[in-house]
Amino acid sequence: MNTGMNSGMNTADTITLAEVLGNGALAIMAYAILGVLLLVAGFYVVDLATPGRLSKVIRTDRNPNATVVAASGVAGVGLIVAASIWSSGGALREGLLVTLVFGLVGIAAQTLCMFAFDKVTGFSVRELVREPALQPAAILLSVTRFVIGLITAVAVI
Repeated sequence: MNTGMNSGMNTADTITLAEVLGNGALAIMAYAILGVLLLVAGFYVVDLATPGRLSKVIRTDRNPNATVVAASGVAGVGLIVAASIWSSGGALREGLLVTLVFGLVGIAAQTLCMFAFDKVTGFSVRELVREPALQPAAILLSVTRFVIGLITAVAVI
C-alpha cells in the first residue's frame, strides 16, 4: 500500500552516504592521477625543448630561467585540468576524457608558444634557459605560457 509519503521514491533509489563518499573518493583519485600525468607530460615537453635534463638544470644548476619556464607550464596545465574537472558536471568518464584531451591540447599550445616565442621575439628558449641569471625574456615567456593555459582553461568552461 503506497501512502504517498515517499513521493515516488523507493529505497532502491536512495544513495547511501558511504556510496557518495566512495564514488567521490574514486573520482578524486582518478582526476588526481590524470592531472599528475598531464603535469609530468607538460614538464617533459619543456625538457625536450631545452638543453640538458631540465630537472638537473633546476635542481643542480639552480637555473632561475629554466625554473620559471617549467613552473609556468605546470601552472598552465593545472588550470586546464581544474577547468576540465569543473566543466565535467559530475560525469566521471566524460570528465576524464575531456581533461585528457584538453590537457594535451594545452600542452601542445604551450609548446607551439615556445616555438613562436623564438621566432617572434628573436630570443632562443634553448639559450635563455642556459643563462645563469634571471632574464626578462624568461619572465615574458613564462607569463605567456601561463596565459595560454588560462585561455585554454576558460575555453573549456
